[in-house]
Amino acid sequence: MFSDPLRNIEQFDLRDGHVVADFGSGSGHVTKLIAHAVAPTGKVYAIDLNQDLLLRLKNEAQQQHVRNIDTIVGDLEKLGGTKIREMSIDRVVVSNILFMLSDRRCCVSEIRRILKPRGKVLVVDWSASFGHMGPHPEHVLYKEVAIKLFTELGFEVEKEIEAGDNHYGIIFIKK
Repeated sequence: MFSDPLRNIEQFDLRDGHVVADFGSGSGHVTKLIAHAVAPTGKVYAIDLNQDLLLRLKNEAQQQHVRNIDTIVGDLEKLGGTKIREMSIDRVVVSNILFMLSDRRCCVSEIRRILKPRGKVLVVDWSASFGHMGPHPEHVLYKEVAIKLFTELGFEVEKEIEAGDNHYGIIFIKK
């Protein structure tokens, strides 16, 4: 079974009023799920480098009367690249993007910078390379490596979630 974004978000304990950053939001499928989970008073920042995808998300959100999404053209591999104020975010979602990044350490540092104390991050990524499905083997960020990366940068594992046969899911807390 592939990763089910709705099930992943349901396991993340999002509530009305939370302010959430969706790292690598793309066209916003996960972003919209987050927006509904934190409504009516919460907010989601959809962050991606692709301005066209963010514009599409913004237009779809307006058409669907989803008013709690802000889009940010941002670089996840640069400290300060999200343009979000320090310690202003309750939760971060990083779904299927870490395998694509060349500077994962900087991305995790940016997550730490914007999260409030004891804020949480949900990481969902490919558990392996599956031939023609998923990332090339040298790009996979294996679960053990992800745990090591996050714990070295000031996070602790809260719990693992069920993210499908080909993915892992981990919720980290900022220490």
